[in-house]
Amino acid sequence: MLILYIAQHNASFLCEIISRDLQSLINPSHVRTCGFICKACPYSCVKLLNVSPQVKQMAAVLLRRLLSSSFEEVYPSLAIDVQTAIRTELLAGIQSEGSSNIRKKVCDIAAELSRNLIDDDGNNQWPEILKFLFDSVNSQDVSLRESALHIFWNFPGIFGNQQQHYLEVIKRMLVQCMQDQENPQIRTLAARAAASFVLSNESNTALLKHFSDLLPGILQAVNESCYRGDDSVLKSLVEIADTAPKYLRPNLEATLQLSLKLCADTNLTNMQRQLALEVIVTLSETAAAMLRKHTNIVAQSVPQMLSMMVDLEEDEEWAMADELEDDDFDSNAVAGESALDRIACGLGGKIVLPMIKQHIMQMLQNPDWKYRHAGLMALSAIGEGCHQQMEAILSEIVSFVLLFCQDPHPRVRYAACNAIGQMATDFAPTFQKKFHDKVISALLQTMEDQSNPRVQAHAAAALINFTEDCPKTLLTPYLDSLVQHLHVIMVAKLQELIQKGTKLVLEQVVTSIASVADTAEEKFVPYYDLFMPSLKHIVENAVQKELRLLRGKTIECISLIGLAVGKEKFMPDASAVMQLLLKTQTDFNDLEDDDPQISYMISAWARMCKILGKEFQQYLPVVMGPLMKTASIKPEVALLDTQDMENMSEDDGWEFVNLGDQQSFGIKTAGLEEKATACQMLVCYAKELKEGFVEYTEQVVKLMVPLLKFYFHDDILHEITITFLDRCARVRGPEYLTQMWHFMCDALIKSIGTEPDSDVLSEIMHSFAKCIELMGDGCLNNEHFEELGGILKSKLEEHFKNQEVRQAKRQDEDYDEQVEETLQDEDDNDVYILTKVSDILHSIFSSYREKVLPWFEQLLQLIVNLICPHRPWADRQWGLCIFDDIIEHCSPSSFKYGEYFLRPMMQALCDSSPEVRQAAAYGVGVMAQFGGESYRPAFTEAVPLLVGVIQSPDSRAKENANATENCISAVAKVMKYRPECVNVTEILPHWLSWLPLNEDKEEAVHTFTYLCDLIESNNPIVLGPDNTNLPKIFIIIADGVVNESIKGEDGCSKRLANVIRQVQVSGGLWTQCVSALNEAQQKAIQDLLNTA
Repeated sequence: MLILYIAQHNASFLCEIISRDLQSLINPSHVRTCGFICKACPYSCVKLLNVSPQVKQMAAVLLRRLLSSSFEEVYPSLAIDVQTAIRTELLAGIQSEGSSNIRKKVCDIAAELSRNLIDDDGNNQWPEILKFLFDSVNSQDVSLRESALHIFWNFPGIFGNQQQHYLEVIKRMLVQCMQDQENPQIRTLAARAAASFVLSNESNTALLKHFSDLLPGILQAVNESCYRGDDSVLKSLVEIADTAPKYLRPNLEATLQLSLKLCADTNLTNMQRQLALEVIVTLSETAAAMLRKHTNIVAQSVPQMLSMMVDLEEDEEWAMADELEDDDFDSNAVAGESALDRIACGLGGKIVLPMIKQHIMQMLQNPDWKYRHAGLMALSAIGEGCHQQMEAILSEIVSFVLLFCQDPHPRVRYAACNAIGQMATDFAPTFQKKFHDKVISALLQTMEDQSNPRVQAHAAAALINFTEDCPKTLLTPYLDSLVQHLHVIMVAKLQELIQKGTKLVLEQVVTSIASVADTAEEKFVPYYDLFMPSLKHIVENAVQKELRLLRGKTIECISLIGLAVGKEKFMPDASAVMQLLLKTQTDFNDLEDDDPQISYMISAWARMCKILGKEFQQYLPVVMGPLMKTASIKPEVALLDTQDMENMSEDDGWEFVNLGDQQSFGIKTAGLEEKATACQMLVCYAKELKEGFVEYTEQVVKLMVPLLKFYFHDDILHEITITFLDRCARVRGPEYLTQMWHFMCDALIKSIGTEPDSDVLSEIMHSFAKCIELMGDGCLNNEHFEELGGILKSKLEEHFKNQEVRQAKRQDEDYDEQVEETLQDEDDNDVYILTKVSDILHSIFSSYREKVLPWFEQLLQLIVNLICPHRPWADRQWGLCIFDDIIEHCSPSSFKYGEYFLRPMMQALCDSSPEVRQAAAYGVGVMAQFGGESYRPAFTEAVPLLVGVIQSPDSRAKENANATENCISAVAKVMKYRPECVNVTEILPHWLSWLPLNEDKEEAVHTFTYLCDLIESNNPIVLGPDNTNLPKIFIIIADGVVNESIKGEDGCSKRLANVIRQVQVSGGLWTQCVSALNEAQQKAIQDLLNTA
């Protein structure tokens, strides 16, 4: 409070305090004090812009940060005259400041203040700064022109709602400055400002077109500035390629040619060359169709990437290195490889593979090892993007690559292993099925390269990739050979560890053993005793800090082997292993946050839980503390401007998202994978231990549910909600279950409204629907319904809007075959979200029935739009499915919507799409079963249409089978529930000839149940004269069992078995029926009698 008082009443005294603190910044703690004082009185910081350079610099930094982070908290509460004084002092300071560096910082403050003074209507409440810009840009003083451009570059939205009015003035200002022949720094700043303006108006197509004639000036500035050692304009060009690529279209060839020229110029720095290449690579990702029209230039860029990959240093110690250094992302070799990977994914193999194939073949035949190494690494890089095209020539590629496993140079052998490992992942499981014999043999031989541990280790890593996706049946014949080699190497490397302290190969071999065991499962039992003693020995003795990774991998290996061989084989060692794990767990708090053992331990405990089952419950008190700690990791986040970002590195685990206006959102991702793993393990414990996990349910749910907004991998969302509700919370009783559900429900609904990732969103929606089914009527209150209704409405509106956007893209001048593939993928994603909307509505209709219809009516017109004849087939399918649910669960009230869906449903019975026919047929069936009297007239029209579909020549083709079977089931339901609407006597013989249903198991049950009704009532048409149809009925029943349409545990099976038993007692008829069956059918009948 004292500081605040001083700030408000004695600015000069405050300046003295800050000056003293700022000039003693050797002690960093003073910075925080100064920041607080600056927050208390920003005007004091402005006044300090007139004192010593060191003080000025810190005052400027503090004030800019204050305005960017706490503007609303500080500035509006200042007196009007103080606000005016701050603005005046800033403009005066810019004009009087002699130091270029400090002047830029003051310009940053002015830009930040101006950004915050644009009101909600777009008015700039600091008109003086606009006048200052106009005056300065026309000034003879170069420093003032620089200042004006710097402010505009920093905040291109400075004109607010007056931008359109000043558009010509802005353009003239930028053109004039880019043509300043006397001052190259003005040309550079103008180009950066123009780029910034373009980026801030990325979605304004008309504006971008109007400003397109500035692009040649920007490109000229890129070229000039690079040769002056300044890559700032080149970075701006990369941003345009990323955010507003279509701005480049009128001058795309010039842009690409310039990028290619700069990339090829070895006189420039590596970073400049890589940035130039980044323009082309980024365009391959953001404007692939546009770039595909300039394949000649893309083809010229490929050799540049490959030449960068050859930029390797000779290192005599490389092969013996025992510590793997992280990739140097600034190196040309890594940059070239990454660019090749991205451009292959962006443009596709059809374009890229023909461009690169010949280059790679030439490189692989070069006597210089660097070229052979680069060629093999290039093959690894393009596998994902060129997947389809490479798959066609995979045999040729694999045979060629395997030759290099015996290359005279170790780094080439390393690259060959890298290519094999990458292909094993990219082309799995085809790769494993086709090349298992050659690949396993080559890798085992390479793993014997004792004089080059780095190569040995990478061969083991490639083996891991191979075995992870290898079918067990393929791997089993090689187990003896694999185990023998792995055991020999493990023993040798264990000795090396003791004698020399080397561990790299041992780390990879241990993981290879784990991977082989994981794939082999119970087939690994004979080899268990060969490995387990040595593995336990490593865990017991590898306690030094430098052996943490080895110990963690060994813990993983032991737990995976235990899971593979099963409880019976593992139990004799289980107690000793648990004690080793417990000892490590006891020391858990002493482990550093980045200790690799942590994530291995977390996963190992979960595997032990799966192995031991209920017996694991006793260990929960030891395990849960560290697990909850890891699951509670909070990532660091920050809102940063461009200058702050320059001081932070992505190598330190930060990732950035550009928000525009020179601002970025940063998140430190280190620890997030461990957090996700910990959450998965918590779910595993809950699933395995069920009621044994109950006492931890509440704290786990309270930790995990808020994370739905941000962290979760899509594959565990469903597990979290269902597992904790159904398997844990339910044990504590209905009141506790309801309490837990309401805690989850709010978070789930909000996540449905805000989740941007379609994969995660679909999983949240799926989980929410399952939860409603689980909880039933009453689980949603009025607020839930209101919020959910608005969200589902927006999802449906977004669905229609996205379709319009895709149609517009099909009219774009860059539209081509590859664009269509992308649009189809987008459409599939949208349709998948639509299926989840349908799932949620299904769960609500089935739980709440007719009383939910008034709520549904806000969505009615949107659902009606889905079933319009002009909509895509998937829209019509899912629109009909929603109306099917209304008929099934909300009848007879559903009939009030008949005017919307009855006509489209009848038309859909003859639709060209089998999925639409199936939805319509199902609707007719539930209409008969649940609809009520009002629907009677519909069946007269529907049944002939259904029969027509069933009797069409290709009705049993694979793609039509489900639709046809739903038609057959619908006919059965009409005959059963609405016999007065059809001629049952006429239809029954035909219906019997259509049985059984083999594809749609649910509808098969309906047809068999109706068949039982008819047989048990001695229906003469079904049984035939003197039971002559019974052999046919036996065949139908037998085929139903063979195709698993009939299962022993359901009521229908028991009824069918009773029918068979009744025939069994009449000898002649039984013999006649059985003799009509083939061997498989006879076995099926016997199985049914034994189980039902």
